[in-house]
Amino acid sequence: MTFPQVSISGGTRNRLLATLSPADLDLLKPDLETVALEQDAVLARAGDEIDYVFFPHSGAILLMIDMADGQTVATGVVGCEGAVGSLSVLGASPSGITAVVRAAGTASRIPAPRFHAAFGRSPGIRQAIQKHVRSMLIQFQLGAACNALHPVEARMARWLLQLRDRVDSDVLPLTQHALSQILGVRRTTVTLLMGNLRKRGAIRSDQRGRIEIDQARLLAAACECHRVMRIEAEEIFSGDKVRTRGMAPANDPRIPEIEADDAV
Repeated sequence: MTFPQVSISGGTRNRLLATLSPADLDLLKPDLETVALEQDAVLARAGDEIDYVFFPHSGAILLMIDMADGQTVATGVVGCEGAVGSLSVLGASPSGITAVVRAAGTASRIPAPRFHAAFGRSPGIRQAIQKHVRSMLIQFQLGAACNALHPVEARMARWLLQLRDRVDSDVLPLTQHALSQILGVRRTTVTLLMGNLRKRGAIRSDQRGRIEIDQARLLAAACECHRVMRIEAEEIFSGDKVRTRGMAPANDPRIPEIEADDAV
């Protein structure tokens, strides 16, 4: 797929790239290009080789698992805090996931072989990717536990909040069909859940492929996994201990703003 190139002033808005020293960034700059990410664009497809590594500046990219029977489920989301395709440094192998742009934005991309070369030369780049990998592992591990243990309504609220963190808007570009693919449930289940959340005031509107949310009320409907993911990720990237054992309160000022069964 060809992505239209755009110009971004004021430096990078990608957190991983922003952590790099000027010398490390210089290893990537000759091969980096800034591209527009259009909604529903596929950045990587399961079974295909990784051609590019993407560093989003804005927008949200879902990591999807495609099952043999055609069903899908989301396992993670990446925004300006991370990268897509960076795990290809672990070795040449087909992508295990399909990466789909859920909310349009922009990204810097680099051909995967060029990124692998820079990764091999720079301890700073390796350290940045290690942080990203640790952050994604938290998403995958907590997501697996959440899918097994928490009601689907709480999981839907969690996903809406994860997307809201990346988009930084209370209006999300989502259809009920997209939500059914994210959650791995039937469309009828999503319709029922949306009605429940609307009654609670957590969702104000869901028309024309856009869902408007009330963040505070949605937080009350979500399980603790969204908050834990954010705290754990901030600890990894900042190096500071944001919490001790146990849960921090939902309005903890130390947490920065960033970013299955069908039964209900």
